Amino acid sequence: MRATLLFLLALWPSLLLALPTELPAPGGVAILGLGQADERPQATFNDEQVAVLPGENGWKALVGLPLSLEPGDHRIEVAWADGRRSWHRFTVQDREYGESRITIAEERLVSPGPEDMKRIEAERARIREALRTWTNAAPDFNFVLPTEGRFTTGFGLRRYINDQPRNPHNGLDIAAPTGTPIHAPSPGRVILTGDFFFAGKSVFLDHGHGVISFYAHMNDIHVQDGQSVERGEQIGEIGATGRVTGPHLHWTIYLNRTAVDPTLFFER
Repeated sequence: MRATLLFLLALWPSLLLALPTELPAPGGVAILGLGQADERPQATFNDEQVAVLPGENGWKALVGLPLSLEPGDHRIEVAWADGRRSWHRFTVQDREYGESRITIAEERLVSPGPEDMKRIEAERARIREALRTWTNAAPDFNFVLPTEGRFTTGFGLRRYINDQPRNPHNGLDIAAPTGTPIHAPSPGRVILTGDFFFAGKSVFLDHGHGVISFYAHMNDIHVQDGQSVERGEQIGEIGATGRVTGPHLHWTIYLNRTAVDPTLFFER
């Protein structure tokens, strides 16, 4: 059994180097030890498959925790290759987020009309499909920042646009001049590109096991759907497309189709 895990670790050396910072709170990541077995088990949380990766002392589950998750006791369900099922409990702590207020001059970007809503719903369907991507590629959690710039709007802030409440901010905004290069923070594959109503010119990267990153408001996209990229490879340029107040990168990381705090994935 241990020999099998050591073999997997030899294939996936990045797992020995880094994992996201654990933060068992809404918008964070829970890392749960599952124990040892010859074959990788499957784990689910809220009916979504979660990443299960080999560690030195057995399998580990990496669980993305929604911003809407209530603090308290939760659990994941694990299905083992031999037919067993087990449940692993963890406690979610409370986490307070501030608020962000912005003003958008173009009313259409705040309250879209019927034709715009048709486009928005079609785009949301494409994005939902991209976020369902699951590949067995080994995610490399040695993430680097995708661009140089100033951190502006942080993850999880309650959003008010023209004083109207909106969904919490599900990414990290990095402000920089138009044309500033945006690089892949880790190896991945391009699973969706497009010019979206709210997000503007955008790229989605699949890093494996449900780890997906999203880059919005680009001025220009330098990659194509299906393309593989290496860490540090340029995927686009910072811009001000979509619903913005100025040029910046909006960067989101998803685990099990759940947006989590990107600052947990790199050293500050």
